[in-house]
Amino acid sequence: MSIWRVKPVSAFEADMKKSELKRVLTKWGLTSLGIGAIIGGGIFTLTGIAAHDYAGPALALSFVIAGVGCLFASLCYAEFASVLPVEGSAYAYAYGTIGEIFAWFIGWNLILEYMMGATTVAVAWSGYFSKLLGLFHIKLPLGLLSDKVTATEKLNNAKAVDAVKEYLATHASATFDQIKSNFANAEFASAFKSLTTLKDFKNFATGEGVAKFSEHYSSIDLSGLVFNLPALLITWVITAILVKGIKEAAKTNNIIVVVKIAVVLFVIIVGAFYVDVENWQPFIPTETTTIVDGVEKVNFGLGGVLTAATIVFFAYIGFDAVSTQAGEAINPKKDVPFAIIASLVICTVLYILVSLVLTGMVRFDQLDVTAPVASAFSGVGLKWATLLITIAATAGLMSVMLVMMLGQTRIFLGMAKDGLLPNFFKELHPRFLTPHKSTILIGAIISIVAAVTPINKVSEMCSMGTLLAFAMVCIAVMILRYKKPELERPYKTPAVYIVGTLGVAFNIGLMTFVREETWHTFIIWGALGILVYFIYGKRNAKLNNPEEFERLDNERK
Repeated sequence: MSIWRVKPVSAFEADMKKSELKRVLTKWGLTSLGIGAIIGGGIFTLTGIAAHDYAGPALALSFVIAGVGCLFASLCYAEFASVLPVEGSAYAYAYGTIGEIFAWFIGWNLILEYMMGATTVAVAWSGYFSKLLGLFHIKLPLGLLSDKVTATEKLNNAKAVDAVKEYLATHASATFDQIKSNFANAEFASAFKSLTTLKDFKNFATGEGVAKFSEHYSSIDLSGLVFNLPALLITWVITAILVKGIKEAAKTNNIIVVVKIAVVLFVIIVGAFYVDVENWQPFIPTETTTIVDGVEKVNFGLGGVLTAATIVFFAYIGFDAVSTQAGEAINPKKDVPFAIIASLVICTVLYILVSLVLTGMVRFDQLDVTAPVASAFSGVGLKWATLLITIAATAGLMSVMLVMMLGQTRIFLGMAKDGLLPNFFKELHPRFLTPHKSTILIGAIISIVAAVTPINKVSEMCSMGTLLAFAMVCIAVMILRYKKPELERPYKTPAVYIVGTLGVAFNIGLMTFVREETWHTFIIWGALGILVYFIYGKRNAKLNNPEEFERLDNERK
């Protein structure tokens, strides 16, 4: 039994005919799911650091570059979705072209994009929800808003600010080495890791000390049970919606998408009246370089614009989730390709306009890197706009989480249909016709991990799984075009060998920007996946029984 065996297209078609999922999604419903997955809190946060540190006003170019890079992958996804409109997305595409072992590896790593991605989003949602409550002067204990490690780090950071501020007040002429040496053994020494100059220490001392930090919470006592309650609760709310049915999930997503787009349009239209074109000069600031931890860091210039493109690229992740909903689309062969491309194009246009307005309202080197859009509107006297932006970011993350969890259950459903995962993952609710057991299990895992672990430490792993899937789909579409030119393709990727090659180069290129520690973790995760494949997947794959596929093929005919 070869690990490179390929699932026949006829078997995919038989799966489609036997599917019990409700086909209720139109092309605009699918497009809404795509927008819901793409536009999250990133547009309100990533723009700050990307413009302030790397691209300046040329952030708009960075969004264009990142959008074009995603477009290569989206065009390849679109062709596959028209040929194999099934639940498995990149996993199914690899199974039908490259082989079983590769399909398994893609499916295994999509857990990083969807499940781990949803976990990271749950934690981010908790942060925005806390800010939203703060705007209404409602405070919760720090111990109910973060896991133990993250909460301790936040508190230690505030203590570190007080300590540095006090030290500088009595040692005004101290050098960088003297300051670092003085705090080398302090309990909060880790807060100084990123500080490399005397100026960094002085800037650090202007941050929030314990007194100011405690104003955000009703209590900063961490002696009892510490966990992220909002992240846990929102996960179960989303889980309940998904168990109820795809129609309910789509309706919820549509409402949230309308709110998000309305606020993004508000930012663009209202912000345009406060744009000062002088803030766009120079459009591409002169390139500078700095050394951080012995590594040369490029700021501004063309190199900075490209670096910013790698940062904002992750604001686009999610369009591929549309392909996981093929099993619930009314006309998947036409509507899924449309939705994949339409959602990406719509979001790209909105991103470019927001970046132009933002850098026009506030000079790039004066942008707040933590809340750039909200602070820009506060700076021109529209402080009430902060409420709208916070609501949009909070709602935006809910829809991202909904689509990520939805995508994960459908990936597992596709793998279980092929025998690579237990039947548990393909069992449907008798009334709602959703994979309820799988959804509840995924919800339980996400809620626990989001509540008690410092998931932000491994959030880059989400990007690794996504980039690998994008690259492999670009490879697979070229292989299928070469091996099966006769297949009916309602949508064809234009200049497929050029687009596919550029897609592979772009996504593998971005993977080289990821930290070395993340690569180590990714390799360990991949090795664990291969082990699980040989222990369970390979032995239980339905391709072990070719007669079954012959029977399905005869049924199809």
